[in-house]
Amino acid sequence: MKILNVLMVPLLFVSGNNNGQEKKDIHSITGTKYKSDSIVENVLKKQLKQGSTYTIDDAGAGLPKIQFEAKELEVTAIVAHELLNSNGYNTLGTEDFNKKIKNIFGRIIDSDSQSHFLYVNYFDKCDRSFVTYSNNSVDYEGGYIDKKRKLFTDFYYLPEIIDYQKEYPTLSDIESSKIIRKSSSQVEVEIPHWKDVVNLKEQRKVNNQRIIARNMYLFNDNKAYIIWLVTHDKNFIKLLVKNLSYDKEPKFNEMLINEYIQSKDQYKIGELIFAKNCNKELEIREGILQSLTDTYQKSSNPKDLHGLMEFVSKLLETDEYNNYSENEKIKMVAYLANTYDFLFKKNHRNQDGWDLRWNILGAYFEDDSRSEIKWPKLKEEMQKNNYYNLPNLKEVISYAEGFDSVGAPD
Repeated sequence: MKILNVLMVPLLFVSGNNNGQEKKDIHSITGTKYKSDSIVENVLKKQLKQGSTYTIDDAGAGLPKIQFEAKELEVTAIVAHELLNSNGYNTLGTEDFNKKIKNIFGRIIDSDSQSHFLYVNYFDKCDRSFVTYSNNSVDYEGGYIDKKRKLFTDFYYLPEIIDYQKEYPTLSDIESSKIIRKSSSQVEVEIPHWKDVVNLKEQRKVNNQRIIARNMYLFNDNKAYIIWLVTHDKNFIKLLVKNLSYDKEPKFNEMLINEYIQSKDQYKIGELIFAKNCNKELEIREGILQSLTDTYQKSSNPKDLHGLMEFVSKLLETDEYNNYSENEKIKMVAYLANTYDFLFKKNHRNQDGWDLRWNILGAYFEDDSRSEIKWPKLKEEMQKNNYYNLPNLKEVISYAEGFDSVGAPD
């Protein structure tokens, strides 16, 4: 891989407090010129001496994870940048990149900050701490926004993204000696070399493709990578949509929707549509609702929508979603009725699969005894809020008031 000849490395990031883990100080590296090959080689030497991390968690009881250093994240970004450039990546200008970061991750880049990396926690979009441990899908899962190079990447150890044996053959001797670390109970544990990791070549290929596909799609709007992402990067797409609230790509939405509608707990699709933002306010992902409507229209199967009715029952009749206020619950019902009840009204007489007696609002007009929120309150709040500017809500409220014990008015 061709590496840039000269690199300025002004870098500053903050290490969070990760109790119970092996810690090393992370220092600012400023104003120093390096030959990038030298940086890469120095980091590679360190990582080869340290050994593979793939089995460290399983190698022995109490073996602490190792915190990576600033220069290790830097070389991940260097390699990612070169990889993207060699695959036609169009680096955005600062303003366009910052706008993308806000739209995708909900993060605002401070132009006055000297930090060149921003951490995105895939588990908690509101967490602003900076993590300096590699992902393990349990304790840590996140990626790094490189504000300098205008790209996004997970942290990778160099053997995970470059063919180090080919590119740096003179370092092969490093992997000829055993690597021993002591666990917290002082038991000596042998750590495997990177060269002994099974399927490392295949994993390296996937990691490189992941860097390319994510950046080309997210920042260059290259739709050609969508299929690869939903096929080979499913976990990231799930986290991006559900945890980070990105609902702008119908194919991503559809992937998650299909999982929910095939689940025995189909009602939990409501947790994909509604969430709390970082200010603890209701967040509505209208892109998911639109994609759910599109899914139903493709399949002509009303059962794809049954989770919406079931979610409303859980919302209004149980304590399961009491993290939402009464008014928030009413707004949530309004959005679901605007979709479900409208489609019910249009299709339930000529399409198998609908509950012919009830839709969402019709059920509560006819019998609100199981809900603490009674029909008059439900209707009044929706009217007071100008029907939340939803196009079908006023119509389906009127339609609901035609229900009786037999069912729908038509």
